[in-house]
Formats: sequence, C-alpha cells, structure tokens
Amino acid sequence: MVIQNTTAPPVGATLKARQAYSMAAIYLVIGLAIGFVLRASQSAGSASVVPAARSVPSVSGSANPAANPPAHALTLDEMKRIADRQAAPLLEKLQSHPNDSALLMQLGSVYHSAHQFGEAAAYYGKAVAADPKNAAARTKLAISLYREGDADAAVAQLNRTLADDPSDANALFNLGMIRWQAMHDATGAVAAWRQLLKSNPQLSDDRKAEVQRLIGGVMASRDEPKQAASERP
Repeated sequence: MVIQNTTAPPVGATLKARQAYSMAAIYLVIGLAIGFVLRASQSAGSASVVPAARSVPSVSGSANPAANPPAHALTLDEMKRIADRQAAPLLEKLQSHPNDSALLMQLGSVYHSAHQFGEAAAYYGKAVAADPKNAAARTKLAISLYREGDADAAVAQLNRTLADDPSDANALFNLGMIRWQAMHDATGAVAAWRQLLKSNPQLSDDRKAEVQRLIGGVMASRDEPKQAASERP
C-alpha cells in the first residue's frame, strides 16, 4: 500500500494538491467514471465513459456516430437528436415493459452519454423506483443529478445506497468526489475515500493508489493555509 507523505514542505504540498486537482478534473470530465470502473464487473449495465462536452456520444449497444464522425463538433441539440433516435427502439419495448429496470437504465445511459443529464436522471429515477435495491441504478442517478447541477440530490442518492451497503465502492468514491468538488468539503471527501479503502480490501493496487493520491492531495491543499501562516514572520 502506498503511504502518502502529509508532512512534506509547502512546495511539495502545493504540487500534490495541483496533481490531485488535475486528477479530479479528469475524473469529472468523464462523468466520475472511475466510480463505475471500481465495480464494473458487478454492476448491471455498466456505464460507458462519458465523452467530453460537444463530442460525439458513444452509447454501448447502440449505433455509434463516432464511427463516421461529422466534419464539425456536435452541438448539444444534435447530440439530443442522436440520443432520441437511439432511444426510440428502447421506448417501444418500454411500452410493454414499463417497469423493466434494465431497460430504463439503458435509456438513462443513452441520454447521459449525450449529455442530456436531466432526461438521464428521469430514466435512472424510474429504474430506481422499479428496483429500489439496485445500487448501480441509484449511483448512476446520482451522477446524472450531479452533472445536471443538483449536488445535494446526488449526495442524498449516494447516502441512500450506502444505507443499504456501507461498503459500496462506487457510492463512496463518487460521494467523496462530489463533496470535494461541489461542496468544498475536504473532510467529508477524505472520510468517504478512507471508508472506501477500509471496507474494500479487494480493490486492485492501482485503484487503491488512485484513491490514496486523491486523499493526499486533498489533505495537502487543506493544510496549505496553516503551513503558510506558520511561516509568516
């Protein structure tokens, strides 16, 4: 296990913080996808990586417009139209199976990948209503809510998942990311990630190292003001 050096001098602490923030920015650009990666083999309908804004959406199990990319970057409206076309056959199936949580999750994935987070949240919400114990659906609902701008609702959904399973790696990872990035709650973020490591000893070494780097970076950035104050003449 990698042990973070939290007693490094101010310059080192600043570097750690910058590296951690850079890592977090990357995770957020891909829709906090690492949270899904941690338990991808256990989650039904695992989420595909969310493309960067205005890029071509790639939806698992659907025709991928990236195979024949247009000459220009797609606008959100164009991505919405593509998502609507991809969703059409799923919506037909939904008419005869309105409470099919797997089908509802597929629809949520289609719209999330197209950056239509409000519609994605609506379908993930229906999947959760149909299957309240579906941790994968609830966590994806939380991510769509976060990307839509409702961090409080996202945290509420993650906490609901953790009430059922306090060791859920996806929920703990994403809870830490949202608390840190959206709520500026370094203490809450570190607590979630430490709980993730403590309750998931089966995680691969690279996943553990990623989480430990984030913890070290957040702690270093939190300690910077104290260190700077102590060095003032």
